[in-house]
Amino acid sequence: MTISWANAMTSVQQPSTGTKDDILTYLLKQGEATAQGLATHFEVSAQAIRRHLKDLEAEALIEHRAVQEGMGRPNHIYQLSAKGRDRFPAQYDEFAISLLDTLAETVGQDQVGTILRKQWERKALEYRDRVGTGSLAERVANLVKLRQAEGYMAEWHEVPADDDRCDPGPCYVITEYNCAISHIAESFPSVCGHELEMFQVALADCLVQRTHWIVQGEHRCGYLVKKQS
Repeated sequence: MTISWANAMTSVQQPSTGTKDDILTYLLKQGEATAQGLATHFEVSAQAIRRHLKDLEAEALIEHRAVQEGMGRPNHIYQLSAKGRDRFPAQYDEFAISLLDTLAETVGQDQVGTILRKQWERKALEYRDRVGTGSLAERVANLVKLRQAEGYMAEWHEVPADDDRCDPGPCYVITEYNCAISHIAESFPSVCGHELEMFQVALADCLVQRTHWIVQGEHRCGYLVKKQS
């Protein structure tokens, strides 16, 4: 089960007016792509895609790097810019950042860290109550729904049984393509570290391992979830 995103237009000449948003969503999920790769995915002409990419670069929503392959012209690889990522759902609040800054000045950074930990512990217990006591797949699905409601572009899938990480299985991967508290995390990075612990508490009797992390420069956060052996 995954989120259903906007479907691409099938016309080979003129993409829909929503194609720019579709391109941004695709780059958010895939990390990067070439113009030809985008054209193939959306089933539109490469020329049409390049027009959209030019517009998105002019708006500073995407950026590219040139990769030389052989003796021909360099290939352009496109990815989201920081401004482009900010286009996606994010429920951070400038007041919350200001409040945390004031707390840090008043009680000290260490005390703020303690407060944030207590907040995540409370959130973890709330998640655990709301994901229920069903099968692991049901609980993972419920957790992803909760994260989606909070502004995360999240999805999940079952890992193939022949994956060595899932012995014994089954196991699942939760993927989040944006950080709904990114601006808070910039000033208080410890909030990202608590997310793994929060999932571990929310999914009782399970082992949760981080597989990808936006903080470390990757285009998504990922978590492998399996029953404790």
